[in-house]
Amino acid sequence: MPGTILCHRDGGLAIVTLSNPEKLNAIDAQMWRDLKATFALFANEPEIGCVMLRGAGDKAFAAGGDIEEFLTVRSTVDDALHYHDELVAAALEAIRRCPAPTLAVIQGACIGGGLEIAGCCDIRLASHNSRFGAPINRLGFSMYPGEMAGLLALVGPAVLLEILLEGRILDAREAYEKGLLTRTVAEDKLDEEALATAHRILAGAPLVARWHKQWVHRLMNDAPLSPAEKRQAFDFLATDDYAEGIDAFLAKRKPRFHGR
Repeated sequence: MPGTILCHRDGGLAIVTLSNPEKLNAIDAQMWRDLKATFALFANEPEIGCVMLRGAGDKAFAAGGDIEEFLTVRSTVDDALHYHDELVAAALEAIRRCPAPTLAVIQGACIGGGLEIAGCCDIRLASHNSRFGAPINRLGFSMYPGEMAGLLALVGPAVLLEILLEGRILDAREAYEKGLLTRTVAEDKLDEEALATAHRILAGAPLVARWHKQWVHRLMNDAPLSPAEKRQAFDFLATDDYAEGIDAFLAKRKPRFHGR
């Protein structure tokens, strides 16, 4: 039975669920397409202030790609290039480019494609019982370069090569120590901490959150900021939210931001 991508809205929070529970939420070709389409929609929805990404059930975030379909979707070089470039890498890029903050909530297995997805999110929160890795060296295929970008930017070449060359499965503590995770929490506290994290994000000015993402990504490029970009860094001065934030601070009250 094919998997699906579920999306639920709760005010400014969008909750995206990777759902293929019979296969530990392994991601099939259609799920990659739907994941890309879902995040492409968020790019045009300014009311979304945070996107939470999680797996269905409590056994896995995602246990990689659906290997059972590889014999059909990757039977030739052209098929493999289409699958990994147009489906997988494109979906990962859509997550990475999402203007709203993204939060991966990880419980259980986060392997292969699941690890790639989590690596493209801004914050990665995991329960202590989570497991991480990409043991594809035992399956005789390599990670597509277009899929490495998020992990390489996250942990650097040394850790990425350790993960790929050894094919070892890491527990949550080691994954945190290597920089794969933002925080780890007890299994029974994961949902509570995930919602608290999302609400902290949503409590801030939404335009500011998007600008922070934009500038962090821009600064990953070694090219110096142009004079125009330096001026753009002060676009907040013309926003209602900036006036509201200053007024609320001076009045010693909570600000009420509206994203404009």
